[in-house]
Amino acid sequence: VVPPQSRKVYDVRHVASALVDGGRLMELSPRRARNVVCALARLEGRAIGIIANQPKHLGGVLDAEAAQKAARFVRTCNAFGLPLLVLVDTPGFLPGSRQERDGVIHHGAELVQAFVEATVPSVTVILRKAFGGAFIAMNSKALGADYVFAWPDGQLGVMGAEQAVGILNRREIAAAEDPSAVRRRLAGAYATEHLHVDGASADGFVDEVIAPAQTRGRIASCLEALAGAYRPELRAANIQL
Repeated sequence: VVPPQSRKVYDVRHVASALVDGGRLMELSPRRARNVVCALARLEGRAIGIIANQPKHLGGVLDAEAAQKAARFVRTCNAFGLPLLVLVDTPGFLPGSRQERDGVIHHGAELVQAFVEATVPSVTVILRKAFGGAFIAMNSKALGADYVFAWPDGQLGVMGAEQAVGILNRREIAAAEDPSAVRRRLAGAYATEHLHVDGASADGFVDEVIAPAQTRGRIASCLEALAGAYRPELRAANIQL
């Protein structure tokens, strides 16, 4: 698996294909909410469901339709006892009045509820960035993910570095002779201090930082270890969202 560069647009389906048997994915609803990918695959012969942010469309943000699509898929996998693999690369939820009218908070809450209620094994891998409420909603440790891994260049935080320094250091940036250069310098320092994945690992948000080449093996071993875990009886079947 080749790690994506920090600002490079890539197709997350290529990453998912590199992790599963034969590189074969069966994507569900590929034309709807293309900023999130929902697919079925096999890993070491075991059927799994994959939910992934898609940086190729809208930068991988979560919006109302994507959250609804992902929530429905999580519930479907849970109803059929399929373990979940969640690949995270998202800058957050899509802002704006239109999203508010579309119920982004409501549908984001549906996604959170779907992960919280899921009883199947779940593994989350942070590929590049995980910011804001969207990171929490994408099966974070707080929602009950059994394992959360991150690639070495991953970043976790409330928001991206440039957005953060734009708020925290707005006066310094505005007074500078070259605001862009100062913003970049401050953003680099902020990212190193506050967003690096090692800090998230030390704080318990990430179980382990792993190399991309280790990802398939680590996921497979986790799912194997979780296969015999007790799974309570489903309280309800799937629901319309």
